[in-house]
Amino acid sequence: MAYTINGTEYETDEQGFLLEPVYEDDAVRVIADAEGITLTDAHWEVINYLREQYREHGHTPNFRNMLKSFGEVHPGVDSKYLYDLFPIGPAKQGPKVAALPQPLGKGGY
Repeated sequence: MAYTINGTEYETDEQGFLLEPVYEDDAVRVIADAEGITLTDAHWEVINYLREQYREHGHTPNFRNMLKSFGEVHPGVDSKYLYDLFPIGPAKQGPKVAALPQPLGKGGY
């Protein structure tokens, strides 16, 4: 499988995750469309958070750490809020839609 973004083809692993991060916003739009997600400002907040975590740590957080650290910046965010945005799993589907490689282990660190 591969995604074509602005005329460039990007390879994925067998689960559809990009092999290397792509920080173009068009990449997010292409992958979100493939995942059946209509992007909102709330999605972009999570996507930008995940991209920042990936840049800082080289991987994305697992769900527990994601909920804790994202919730510190966005009070009132709970697991339902994140699952409403990324129903397959915020720590798994979130990085995929954010155009990042597959998380480590069971959804990050």
